[in-house]
Amino acid sequence: MAVENENAEIVKARIDKRNYKRIVLRNSLQVLLISDPDTDKCAASMSVGVGYFSDPAGLEGLAHFLEHMLFYASEKYPEEDSYSKYITEHGGSTNAFTSSENTNYFFDVNTDGFEEALDRFAQFFTKPLMSADATMREIKAVDSENQKNLLSDGWRMNQLQKHLTAEDHPYHKFSTGNWDTLEVRPKAKGIDTRNELIKFHEENYSANLMHLVVYTNESLDKIQILVEEKFQDIRNTNKGCFRISGQPCKAEHLQIIVRTVPIKQGHKLRIVWPVTPEIRHYMEGPCRYLGHLIGHEGEGSLYYILKKLGWATSLSAGESDLSLDFSFFKVVIDLTDAGHEHMQDIIGLLFKYIKLLQQSGVCKWIFEELSAVCETKFHYQDKIRPSDYVVNIASNMQYYPPKDWLAGSSLPSKFSPSVIQMVLDQLSPNNVRIFWESKGFEGHTDKVEPWYGTAYSIEKITPSAIQGWVFSAPEENIHLPAPNKFIPTDLSLKIVPEKVKFPVLLSRSSYSALWYKPDTLFSTPKAYVKINFNCPYAGNSPEAEILTHIFTQLLMDYLNDYAYYAQVAGLYYSISHTDAGFQVNLLGYNHKLRILLETIVEEIATFRVKTDRFSVIKEMVTKEYQNFKYQQPYQQAMYYCSLILQDQTWPWVEQLEVLPGLQAEDLAKFVPVMLSRTFLECYIAGNIESQEAEAMARHLEDVLFKCSKPLCQPLFPSQHLTNRVTKLESGINYFYTSECLNPDDENSALVHYIQVGRDDFKLNAKLQLFALVAKQPTFHQLRSVEQLGYITVLMQRNDCGVRGLQFIIQSTVKAPGSIEQRVEAFLEMFETKLKEMTIEEFKSNVNALIDMKLEKHKNLREESTFFWREIKDGTLRFDRRHFEIEELRKLALQELIDFFYEYVKVGAPRKRTLSVRVHGNLHSSEYKSEASEPHLARIDNIFSFRKSQSLYGSFKGLTGQVKL
Repeated sequence: MAVENENAEIVKARIDKRNYKRIVLRNSLQVLLISDPDTDKCAASMSVGVGYFSDPAGLEGLAHFLEHMLFYASEKYPEEDSYSKYITEHGGSTNAFTSSENTNYFFDVNTDGFEEALDRFAQFFTKPLMSADATMREIKAVDSENQKNLLSDGWRMNQLQKHLTAEDHPYHKFSTGNWDTLEVRPKAKGIDTRNELIKFHEENYSANLMHLVVYTNESLDKIQILVEEKFQDIRNTNKGCFRISGQPCKAEHLQIIVRTVPIKQGHKLRIVWPVTPEIRHYMEGPCRYLGHLIGHEGEGSLYYILKKLGWATSLSAGESDLSLDFSFFKVVIDLTDAGHEHMQDIIGLLFKYIKLLQQSGVCKWIFEELSAVCETKFHYQDKIRPSDYVVNIASNMQYYPPKDWLAGSSLPSKFSPSVIQMVLDQLSPNNVRIFWESKGFEGHTDKVEPWYGTAYSIEKITPSAIQGWVFSAPEENIHLPAPNKFIPTDLSLKIVPEKVKFPVLLSRSSYSALWYKPDTLFSTPKAYVKINFNCPYAGNSPEAEILTHIFTQLLMDYLNDYAYYAQVAGLYYSISHTDAGFQVNLLGYNHKLRILLETIVEEIATFRVKTDRFSVIKEMVTKEYQNFKYQQPYQQAMYYCSLILQDQTWPWVEQLEVLPGLQAEDLAKFVPVMLSRTFLECYIAGNIESQEAEAMARHLEDVLFKCSKPLCQPLFPSQHLTNRVTKLESGINYFYTSECLNPDDENSALVHYIQVGRDDFKLNAKLQLFALVAKQPTFHQLRSVEQLGYITVLMQRNDCGVRGLQFIIQSTVKAPGSIEQRVEAFLEMFETKLKEMTIEEFKSNVNALIDMKLEKHKNLREESTFFWREIKDGTLRFDRRHFEIEELRKLALQELIDFFYEYVKVGAPRKRTLSVRVHGNLHSSEYKSEASEPHLARIDNIFSFRKSQSLYGSFKGLTGQVKL
């Protein structure tokens, strides 16, 4: 029997129509039940109050390893991977993560599969099975996961910060685990890892330390009965909550500068202070208040000054690594080359800004403005995927009282100058830790962090030295931000005369096309605007594409100190280059969106190149391209695949080659030419009336095309760009091979792409059903059984309406050629499974896919992304889900088997494949010896190959014309 707690009403958003109920089961498991009659996905999340801080000494990564193992099997469901199989076959997904003080398991699934999915999920915590064979295999998966992180600066710098703390403090630990910590070292000491795993589960997975969230379309009473039945048997040992005594940083870990060598190009400063955890004062929000001010980007802010001096390209500030017992406040600054030479001045300016905050006192109006922004954001929050929602709440339940389980720390409302002042006082030179990253320190370090091999050196720095930097820092007009004029005051909803299901073409001319979709689902005062500038001169050479990229970055740079206020107020924007030009995106509260849009358009119309800012942006873009080679090998393989398939794309090496020679004058000459022929494709959606949308489009035309000296002219019919895709020849298996661009990376990767054909409802239905049916068996065989690598996935691919499948696998244990053999062996094995599929299994999978297609969009961004894809590709099938469902309902099992024999089976006469192989340094010998194999056609030169192949026809007719 569960105990209900009605003492404190849970604070929920004004527009939230879901029902909530808190219960405590007889085993002390705390549960939040959520009933949402409108949902088409059910979900659950269990947060267990134990994480890697609890790893036993000498078994680093054990908590994380246990997280992996619970997915395998249970006494009630002993078939290996049957939980994941059930979830996948019922249209769902599942995952988990291990953090310092908790481990979170979660899933979502179609509504008709929820009850059994929840029963299978509950077995994680009652009677899991951890076979010896599975244990050994999954240690390899943990090791593979760690391998992919070894050359990631984020992981490396995080571990270095932990390494430089007290060794007896749990924060010091290595969290992921690897082959050494979970197999080699324990074995050398006579420790059986599997026994330790079972012991860890028994000792720590106690019901009183667990928090469960269940989200369904059923009534609260029905959910409660279900939860009581399935979760009341979890053992409760009344284990005490994990608490930490002492702080991670002792005196020797403070007042230090750590110089360290990153993997990627660039320079970075991380300034860190231990502070009182905000969780203890979340209604007062001291770190939120200080992060808002120190991280501000408006005029007079620290970032504004650093940017003006040409020293920084980004700055963020706020709390991190929070727990109940300790926390850190971090300021992270990306430096330019010039900024790297002025580290002392930058630290001086930071402490000068902190001194300004001390002198100004805690400002009530700033806190109230911030509180109002947070309140609006909470009450008008978008609906998100149920799985994401339950994870967020389950994580909150460990730290907050029940009334704040939904809000967490997102509603600071108690103005307390003393609490904010307490944390502000902790941001002092006396307890600062400065981490300074640069390739320039290579060869000038004397220490190595043991888990990731990061080179570093430490120097003590006195408070008096920092005071000297403050004194000698440039005299700049640093000041607090102005009141925010972008905070919305009109949150009313527009009246939509009719329920419009799909976008309509409101207007079209030689200048623009305007697609419009009013909000009929979400009832939020928000809008989505996308302006796609189709400029044929923007992408006709590597130089043009790079200059377009720099142009978009400069626009963002010029707008930043003004538009940052809009972003604080919940109105977001971006300007980015595309294959055919560039696009402007806006998303957020509609009240003042037009003001921001008109400002952006004015900036485009009056664009001038500022030489100093051009130099900074050029340097930043150069580093972006230089750092391409540090991408994960599987990402490099996917890039090569796109380069082979997508016509009129330029390789990054050519763009990097032309970058050094580009000057400000080149951009000044280029931009008027680029804009001289332009077509605007506009999509406006959300809480905006059709007349407003048309007025926005007219304004764009007036400013760009119809003024006395127009910047733009319409495109000639011949200039309308289309996206074309390489058509692979039937019966030929193409392959492209490359060495990993980073010679230090041990991981290799394979992308095995199977091209199926152009967008067609019947073909799509077969392809999507096959992908669903084969997804989990792929993971089970190639990841769980064969342990090829942590990244092992089968997914669909869509290039401008040309559909296909791709296997993506990253591995240290096998070379790409060998991985390909395993993929082909899997397909041969899967043929038998497909032929043995029963009618009932087939129908179950069809129904699962139909349910997935019937799933409603959760929010305006999700809906707009779906519809924009149809406009961008030119397919314009806004109602495609309806027609694909119709095809699925007519589909027979034999048709699915025929699809496999025609398009997927190894050696199928109509099969079109492309394999991209990227070789890490462990497999460099295979790369050098790899020759053309009898059944494969090797691609030696991507561009010669592209020119020699046929192209699929584009779905996009003349831009702005409707193809029905």
